[in-house]
Amino acid sequence: MNPGAMVIGLGSPDCGDDAVGPRVAERVREVAGRDVQVLTHEDPTALVHAWEGCHAVVLVDSMISGIAAGTVSVHHAGTHDASLPTHAFAAAGRGGTHAFGLAGAVELARTLGTLPEHVAIVGVEAITFAHGPMSPQVTASIDDAVAAVSAELARVGHPIQGHPAQGSEAGRCV
Repeated sequence: MNPGAMVIGLGSPDCGDDAVGPRVAERVREVAGRDVQVLTHEDPTALVHAWEGCHAVVLVDSMISGIAAGTVSVHHAGTHDASLPTHAFAAAGRGGTHAFGLAGAVELARTLGTLPEHVAIVGVEAITFAHGPMSPQVTASIDDAVAAVSAELARVGHPIQGHPAQGSEAGRCV
């Protein structure tokens, strides 16, 4: 049997398309089984220890890579995978620890030995990170992002069961 899995929605709920990670995570939380822990984080530095001990993590985040807004793509960044493309998953341009970026968090975790074997990044192409609501294109992509999370969990042996998660401890794989 595989150790637990985790879904993490990364982003700020008040900063435009950056809210897509937490919004998708909340939708997944509604249907995830007990073997899937669902978290949200605004700061990528928290990831380095949040996923320690997990077999598989699916992380949802906004990205800017130059493809059409709202496009959902999946990148693999586990212990046996290549580094993330830093141009798409770098810092959001704000100061503080968020300037560190998802790509930096993955590589730091790889160096520290806390990176899970299976890490899938479900990226949703963004338009705006300004304070306010998500763009219509990104809002329309939420169902596709939830489906991508579900497919990645099934790929690593943790299919979504279709009932609410119960009894999981925050911040730990179960």
